[in-house]
Amino acid sequence: MTTRNVVTKEQWLAERQELLQQEKKFTRARDALTKARQNLSWVKVEKEYRFDSEDGFIMLADLFSIHSQLIIYHFMFGPDWDQGCSSCSYWADNFNGIEPHLNARDIAFAAVSSAPVKRLLAFRKRLGWNFDWVSSGGSSFNEDFGVSFGPDHKPDDLVTYNYTETRFPVNEAPGISVFVKDEDGAIYHSYSTYSRGLDLLNGAYNFMDLTPKGRDEEGKGNPMFWLRLNDSYT
Repeated sequence: MTTRNVVTKEQWLAERQELLQQEKKFTRARDALTKARQNLSWVKVEKEYRFDSEDGFIMLADLFSIHSQLIIYHFMFGPDWDQGCSSCSYWADNFNGIEPHLNARDIAFAAVSSAPVKRLLAFRKRLGWNFDWVSSGGSSFNEDFGVSFGPDHKPDDLVTYNYTETRFPVNEAPGISVFVKDEDGAIYHSYSTYSRGLDLLNGAYNFMDLTPKGRDEEGKGNPMFWLRLNDSYT
């Protein structure tokens, strides 16, 4: 690794204090953005979505359990795929252990994919995860929330992803969607995010961003060329 500009401790402290002011400004801006996100209007979910779980068929309302809020991670795992997406798996490595903390704030969490539930559960066991994971196969859930583009999708096809018309290389995409259930059982969609909007959910990336080399992905074609499933690094 090439040595960065080396200064005295006093010079470093002056730089660090200046950077701290920028970090505080960013934190305040992020707090304001978070509040705007929380104040976003809701859309009532009119469809009766059904999922296949390890306990049999369940409805969207069942994913809430006893909670009034639900976060769903749209995990890229197509109906005919042999295994889940390596990038989504990288994100999923951050999910173990968060559920009790989310539950304490009235939030349920689950991952949803198009693949058959038996394949999802086998992949979950292989990689050591414990979060709820259900299959939306047979329903339009993934299509309706902008993360599945159909079995006939081609890389050059124009699709709407991240609220923009674009091209996507495969027929499944990642995302997060948030839902709310009121006291009468009605369900509302309050938020979804995709693409770089998912960055904050990846603790490993945020740790990397603290280091001088950072993610070290620039200028190497596919930025995630280095990524492997957590049981596949040598």
